[in-house]
Amino acid sequence: MPSDIEIAQAAKLIPILDIASKLELRPDDLEPYGWYKAKVHLDVIERFKNRPTAKLIDVTAITPTPLGEGKTTTTVGLSQALGAQLGKRVFTCIRQPSMGPTFGIKGGAAGGGYSQIVPMEDFNLHLTGDIHAVGVAHNLLAAAVDARMMHEFKMSDRGLEKIGLRRLDIDPFSILLNRVVDVEDAAARQIVIGLGGAQNGLPRQTGFDITVASEVMAILALSTSLKDMRERLGRMVVGTDRKGKPITAEDLGVAGAMAVLMKDALMPNLMQTLEQTPAFVHAGPFANIAHGNSSCIADMIATKLADYVVTESGFGADIGMEKFFDIKCRTSGIMPSCVVLVATVRALKMHGGLGRVVAGKPLPRELVEENLEYLEKGCANLVAHINIARQFGAPVVVAINRFTPDTNAEIELIRRIAVENGAEDAIPCEHWAKGGAGAVALAEAVLKACEKPSQVKLLYPLNMSIKDKIETIATRIYGADGVDYAPEAEDKVKMYTEFGYDNLPICMAKTHLSLSHDASRKGVPKGWRLPIRDIRASVGAGFLYPLCGDMRTMPSLPSRPVFMDIDMDENGRIRGLS
Repeated sequence: MPSDIEIAQAAKLIPILDIASKLELRPDDLEPYGWYKAKVHLDVIERFKNRPTAKLIDVTAITPTPLGEGKTTTTVGLSQALGAQLGKRVFTCIRQPSMGPTFGIKGGAAGGGYSQIVPMEDFNLHLTGDIHAVGVAHNLLAAAVDARMMHEFKMSDRGLEKIGLRRLDIDPFSILLNRVVDVEDAAARQIVIGLGGAQNGLPRQTGFDITVASEVMAILALSTSLKDMRERLGRMVVGTDRKGKPITAEDLGVAGAMAVLMKDALMPNLMQTLEQTPAFVHAGPFANIAHGNSSCIADMIATKLADYVVTESGFGADIGMEKFFDIKCRTSGIMPSCVVLVATVRALKMHGGLGRVVAGKPLPRELVEENLEYLEKGCANLVAHINIARQFGAPVVVAINRFTPDTNAEIELIRRIAVENGAEDAIPCEHWAKGGAGAVALAEAVLKACEKPSQVKLLYPLNMSIKDKIETIATRIYGADGVDYAPEAEDKVKMYTEFGYDNLPICMAKTHLSLSHDASRKGVPKGWRLPIRDIRASVGAGFLYPLCGDMRTMPSLPSRPVFMDIDMDENGRIRGLS
């Protein structure tokens, strides 16, 4: 079978204006970026506001292996099945990938095989520059912090007043903001700046995060209008003054300039699948650090242009899907009619204690041979994720992403266990090899589930205390016995409560490779407590994010990064991108 990029480059694309026309969008609704992608103006929200709202379908997964289990591929394959195969008006809404994983260990995120968003190279690389806009806006704020401290150090109060400023007296030890870059760079996690004398800034320790972990990216994904985005940027807290009062981007006078940099980025990017169904690719917050979902704006527009919208939340139901409900749906007001839970035989065997999956290495032999005993043990992880999804009240359909070595007996075992534990159905899918045609049975099961009454409920009310919200997630979603707080986390709980931030939702920063905080604990860990080492505030985005265990906001490159396979020929044709 051809590689993903070979399939994508051989695809027959239609002009983006034709995709838009099918959606009843006019040429003046678009900001074209070449022939095959365009931004959609936000005023279409007002024009189509009286249309019925589409059924929203969220695609999530079990706890994945480091290879991923094909969640994006399933999202695209399901959309192609609904649209190109069954003739439904469908829209796909997914995130733009960070170039960190694209060049690091995971590769791109456009889907795979015959279920992809195209042009695949554009999707996985710069697209329309949204991630760059996020990085520049974020780093402008970071520069504003250091510049303000330097000038306040050198100037008197009267001197500041003459140029229209007041002394903010930022405590350098309170600064919450690192700089960002969309590259995996472990060497930049901890740095010291300002070593060139007073003219080059005051010395202090800081670091870099990956751009998609920026609060600005989370704001892009959660904003519902330009006005809302501007206000959220202004509320970003960068630290405190020496008396403990929060300092915001608005206090620094930089929020307006940040909004100007982000203005065009708020428009979602219109693309297409291999089977020419429409797709929005917009925003890219990480799910193990941020909330891991595409934008509210994309959902708001797509649900007025289609009858079914298929979106994807990052990693497993314990991470991206929980945040989808408790953060994104709480903001957009659009609730899903169905949850699709992606599982694979190989991952469930691993959760049963068989084999070890290492990215970049072939699967161990035992994971590609039939073994019903370990598969049944591993299905405990599947059951846990079904129960997580059912807590929110939406019907659950399991999509078994089938690989060539998977046997009928293994597929039937997963199907039986899933249905016995509350799933509406469990359908084997071959959309990677067959495109939409390989996911028709899944699409039919999803259509049936969408007709069932859906009484979506959120996990916790916002008026719960910070600790009660954290412990609700830890015990009801992760299965922890309780939560342990480091002294720094205890101090943050007290401080954020005093600031009035205790009414914000919680966005847990946790490994995606386990239901627990420990990536080595597979299956359904028992008898453990969740350690919280720190809690940070993303006040502009509108959530607090506790750091669970040794969670990092800047990934590192592997020993053999994916970028070593990427190149182009003399005609500029890209190869090796996956």
